[in-house]
Amino acid sequence: MKRQHLQFNKGKMTLWDVIHKLDELVDDSDPDADFPQIYHALQTAESLRRDWPDLDWMHLVGLLHDAGKVLALPEFGGCPQWAVVGDTYPVGCKFSPKIVYPHYLSENPDHSDDRFSTPCGIYEPNCGHDEYMYQVCLHNKTIIPPEGLSMIRFHSFYAWHKEGEYQHLMKEEDYETLKWVQRFNKGDLYSKCADLPDPQTLKPYYESLLRKYFPDPLLEW
Repeated sequence: MKRQHLQFNKGKMTLWDVIHKLDELVDDSDPDADFPQIYHALQTAESLRRDWPDLDWMHLVGLLHDAGKVLALPEFGGCPQWAVVGDTYPVGCKFSPKIVYPHYLSENPDHSDDRFSTPCGIYEPNCGHDEYMYQVCLHNKTIIPPEGLSMIRFHSFYAWHKEGEYQHLMKEEDYETLKWVQRFNKGDLYSKCADLPDPQTLKPYYESLLRKYFPDPLLEW
């Protein structure tokens, strides 16, 4: 997957254009949103902007947090939705029963492999869809702070930040990361409503943030 998707050879597009591309995607894992993806992106961003007005990088994270879903579009690789959207969780250790639809994981060969069915599995204790967008940000030399990058990378890891699972794998600094991801999650989950924001009115503000936090707003994907 890294060889396929982390070459960043899918073209150059602004984040705004990529989010508009997501309007072509109907996310089967999200029953709460029956409107184009740009509205969810802006609702999340504006919710975080109201709650954290001085942290403009957090507003930008709200805008771009789901942009990695473009991997499901044909021109970005056409991955099946089960490989792109929905909850995330670690592999290589015992599956948490609090992962969404955990009974299906019994059919995964790892489930009955002794190497991968203990609480730590291949990991040491305290080792410390989203991954793609996180890697895009790193590749394009963003200066979004680590807290924001963690929000992008882990906001779909609900078994961890909502259910409290996998804490045996956490390092001390991960507890601070967890607080930031939970703060973000409030803006992500509870901002969906029928009152849709006007993209054109908000566009200048978010384009200014893109220029501030990326050296070149034309990103390599």
